[in-house]
Amino acid sequence: MWIIGCDFHVGFQPVAIFDRTSREISHRRLQHPEEARAFYAALAGLVLVGMEACGKTQWFEQMLAEMGHELWMGNAALGTRLA
Repeated sequence: MWIIGCDFHVGFQPVAIFDRTSREISHRRLQHPEEARAFYAALAGLVLVGMEACGKTQWFEQMLAEMGHELWMGNAALGTRLA
């Protein structure tokens, strides 16, 4: 299982990656959309992506859904999960 923390920006996203199998944590900066698509497509197995709710994420949400990855969006101000 992969757990990805995504700080979504319009042109890029810094991500923190946790591999539950190896217990390794790594960081990357992905450019949109080509590099992001290649990165998420290469992840096998269960993938959980968490990010703060923001605008202009429709393409990203759709891409993750097509790949079968789970997306959790939260409201940092309220400390709640939206989806």
